[in-house]
Amino acid sequence: MSARIDDLPVGARIVVAMSGGVDSSATAALLVEQGYDVVGVTLQLYDHGAAVGRKGACCAGQDIDDARRVAERLGIAHYVLDYEQRFKADVMESFADAYAQGETPIPCVECNRTVKFRDLVTTARDLGAAALATGHYVRRVIGPGGVELHRAADATRDQSYFLFATTRSQLDFLRFPLGGLPKGETRAIAARFGLAVAAKPDSQDICFVPNGSYARVVEKLRPGAAEPGDIVHVGGAVLGRHNGIIHYTIGQRRGLGVGTGEPLYVVRLEPGTRRVVVGPREALARRQVTLRQVNWLAEGLRGDGLEVEVRLRSTSRLLPATLYLNGGRGMAVLHEPEYGVAPGQACVVYRGARVMGGGWIAAEVHREAA
Repeated sequence: MSARIDDLPVGARIVVAMSGGVDSSATAALLVEQGYDVVGVTLQLYDHGAAVGRKGACCAGQDIDDARRVAERLGIAHYVLDYEQRFKADVMESFADAYAQGETPIPCVECNRTVKFRDLVTTARDLGAAALATGHYVRRVIGPGGVELHRAADATRDQSYFLFATTRSQLDFLRFPLGGLPKGETRAIAARFGLAVAAKPDSQDICFVPNGSYARVVEKLRPGAAEPGDIVHVGGAVLGRHNGIIHYTIGQRRGLGVGTGEPLYVVRLEPGTRRVVVGPREALARRQVTLRQVNWLAEGLRGDGLEVEVRLRSTSRLLPATLYLNGGRGMAVLHEPEYGVAPGQACVVYRGARVMGGGWIAAEVHREAA
């Protein structure tokens, strides 16, 4: 396994997106060692003062300081860019809108798609860079038809699910030096360079969601989203009341506050009527998953009826499916029913290790019995 970038000449300028964590820090160190002209860029994505002291989140105030110290240790130029307004508009606002519409969004995908891989790529080009490198665990492979996106060599660290919306033009400019390495080796690299972040814990929370309280963030951004409504059984009976659909997600079992003597799950959310519909596990079964805003990376393999594997949540298993595409929309027909398919999550499409593309799971998910 190699972390070398073989398609760029030694001495070329590479901008590294430095979050202050061990992965991006090790990326910068490796590229310095390989003889590239490395420039570190750290994004301030929300209020610096409010971020100081936060633990378990990326891009917080302490992380900016950590990135600065790593850059000093490596002897590279380092810039902190204020992207707070862009981040609020492109990531936080869409996050709040999605929850208010009964979806379960993935803000990290939107952050990669917009603030990082759209805006930061433009900044890197303005700095005269030949590439933008990140610490993501994913591989960029040159295939017969050009650049391809592949899963990381270390399956336990693979982040390809969060990068499905990367465009082909962005992928041409991006580099992922850690995609072939296990996490343990990354920490060893940071330790070898004497970087203080070598043992720093990985970020766990969404950076702008303190203590995992999604509903509190949504209530602040969309005050009307927490209106109460009925909890209704799929059979039609009203079982109780809730304090806002933003507190629920498809497949949720705990914390419903109602009971019928059988295990109940959230089957769907109806923002128009403010109803939370619950039912038995079998009511969650889905065979057809409707996709919107499909980003397709595999030119030449767009035909109907493509046999693929799909991942419907970042931590879920790969599922065999038949894919049908029509412009920016599509449908994945699963070979076996899946339970808890949530609108707003992503359906990422794979063939072997290659990421073919993906799309957002649309609210009009077809329901079929198992």
